[in-house]
Amino acid sequence: MTTAHIRRALLCITLVAIVHGLFFIWYQRPDWNKQRFDQDGYQRLGEVLATTGKFTRVPDSPQFVPEVLRTPAYPLFVATIYKVAGIRQMPVALAQTGLFAAICLLVYAITRRVASDRVALGAAALTAIFPPIPYFGALVMTEVWTTFLFTLSIWIAVRALELRRTLSFATLGVMLALTTLARPVFLLFPFALAAACIVMLPLAGVTRRPALGQWAVLIAAFAVTMSPWFAYNYVNFGKFTVSPAGGVGRGIWEGQWQATWSGRLQNELTHIADDTDDRTALDQRVEAVAAREHLPSALMLEYVHQWQDIRRIWTTPTDPQEHASARVAADQEYLRVGMENLRKDSLSHLARRLSRGVFILWAGEIPFRYSDINELPQRVIYAVWALQAALCIAALVGLLALFRAGRKTEACLFGSCLLYITAVHFPLLTEARQSLPAQPVVLLLASLAFKPEIHEREHL
Repeated sequence: MTTAHIRRALLCITLVAIVHGLFFIWYQRPDWNKQRFDQDGYQRLGEVLATTGKFTRVPDSPQFVPEVLRTPAYPLFVATIYKVAGIRQMPVALAQTGLFAAICLLVYAITRRVASDRVALGAAALTAIFPPIPYFGALVMTEVWTTFLFTLSIWIAVRALELRRTLSFATLGVMLALTTLARPVFLLFPFALAAACIVMLPLAGVTRRPALGQWAVLIAAFAVTMSPWFAYNYVNFGKFTVSPAGGVGRGIWEGQWQATWSGRLQNELTHIADDTDDRTALDQRVEAVAAREHLPSALMLEYVHQWQDIRRIWTTPTDPQEHASARVAADQEYLRVGMENLRKDSLSHLARRLSRGVFILWAGEIPFRYSDINELPQRVIYAVWALQAALCIAALVGLLALFRAGRKTEACLFGSCLLYITAVHFPLLTEARQSLPAQPVVLLLASLAFKPEIHEREHL
């Protein structure tokens, strides 16, 4: 393909991505003002940062109340947009549409280093028509920002592993730290990537590989970039942590209950627990649901009681400082109760939860308006899931094709991304959006399966 053809194709792909993003802005807009806890939190933090420069939700408190749930990277992004374009959701959604287009171009740039221009354009085009990314682009949530940062990190990683320049590894460490400050789950990814490459590349017979010192530079750059945030948490909470109240406690507790019932039934039980303060009335409503579903009520009652009891730990305090401390205490209680529940789990429930969790993580996104999801016919949901599952299977085929073509270093990198996200979410509550940062990797690997025009390496 000529350079002119490639430029025209990339322009068309960029326009498709922008139109796709604008469609979801139009489609999601009716839900913008409806209750959405994550979105409300980011909007509040962004607004306070833009107007006062403080990273807190309660800037008027006489004593500084540190943020206990969110890391600062995405609120800073939102605050920057608010500062320039006003405190409105539309500018954020438009900026994230631009990020979506940039992600498509990054997918092209990454794929082009291992495959032909035709395959790289196919990967970028597949990304441009992949709905879950622009779906979140219309909301003030961290998903698209994190996906952009992680995809940029993977592009830097491909170059670093190929060129083996120490500066590239330092840059990669900084980018992975910024990604972690947008989504704390990536805290261990630099270590996992280094360990995977150090162990697997020699076993695969790869001789042209980075030196141990370069991996050390990556880790050092990551640690230095993270250090101000660790210091912030140590000063305010007396411990080194990424997210004091956003730790694994709640994820363990909610993950333990996952797959006990259908998603819709568990959602109904959660809303009942949220809406019914009186314990007697709560029990009556839950027992009515159990009778309707022809299921035992004991587990349902245990779930809603735990949900209310732990939630009251951090909803009862009215003082902002006490409320922040209570959020940390609540996460610790989530962990304690979750571990107790796990010890009582049957092996069949554990196997069902883990298998369902992995499927939801990689193929469970439903890119329909939140207010419409419960009204969707089951056949539509199953069709959406089937398409995503097919892409995941194709990605595994593409990963194998990459390895067989001698691109073992890149196969190790891409495989590490998929394996890390699966492993780190394995014991927790899983949601499809948690895998979104790695979906561009899935899409480029799937493109290799459809058109395996991979640049083979003759000398390893």
